[in-house]
Amino acid sequence: SHQLYILPRVKKRMTSTTAFVSDQQESPRFSSNSSPNNLLPLSTLTHTYYALRHGQSLANVQKIISSDPKISTTQHGLSEIGKQQAAKAGQELTQSIFDPTKHQGIAIYTSDFKRARETAQIVASAVKESENEIPFYKNDTQINVSLRERYFGLWNGKSDTHYHDVWTLDAASADHTDNQVESVNSVMYRTTELVLSLEHELSNSYDASKEEEEKERKPWLCVLVAHGDVLQIVQTGFKKMDGTTHRSLDHLETATLRHLSLENQTIH
Repeated sequence: SHQLYILPRVKKRMTSTTAFVSDQQESPRFSSNSSPNNLLPLSTLTHTYYALRHGQSLANVQKIISSDPKISTTQHGLSEIGKQQAAKAGQELTQSIFDPTKHQGIAIYTSDFKRARETAQIVASAVKESENEIPFYKNDTQINVSLRERYFGLWNGKSDTHYHDVWTLDAASADHTDNQVESVNSVMYRTTELVLSLEHELSNSYDASKEEEEKERKPWLCVLVAHGDVLQIVQTGFKKMDGTTHRSLDHLETATLRHLSLENQTIH
């Protein structure tokens, strides 16, 4: 079983137009004095964040775009190669990245799309089966719709070569919604808002009954299991770069873990 957590929507100043987003809700629009990047004011984060793109999916094999929640939550799970990739990522996370001297434990948050959920489940199994007895947040993966794939509108179900059509427009405007595509800034807002929420949630999770000294509390190692565009865009959020630049960052391959380091983060 998985715990489903849906982030409350925060009211933002709106203009007359809205984007079509993946959860079928209206997207926040931003005035000239506000930013879609909720991490912009921060100089430090309490917890450690890693992006994990899902393993190879059946949609990847078919070379089609799969971004409609009505389809992708039940179809286009992992291929056999994808399952092997996810298992390898689980080993890397538990054997190489997790450090009991630095981390409280591992927390896994995942998109509700089938390919991401299956990836998260395989990685979670590696955590639970680890010889190091790694603490696992709530002993389960946490599903969050804010990590859903970017909605690709009229391109959904069509050839994945059309990603490049969208990315060309992205480079010119992070607000474009051509062909009913979810804007870059909509993805930026929902993902960075989620990180703020996780900072609060995970910081409130320490066991008060143990009367831990605050200095002994270690950051959680938090893994965000999601999709190519979503994770490219959230990386620009951590780097405090404009969303139009998301394709300038190194492409995140399937089942690849990547540390998300906040720009200007204070090193303790």
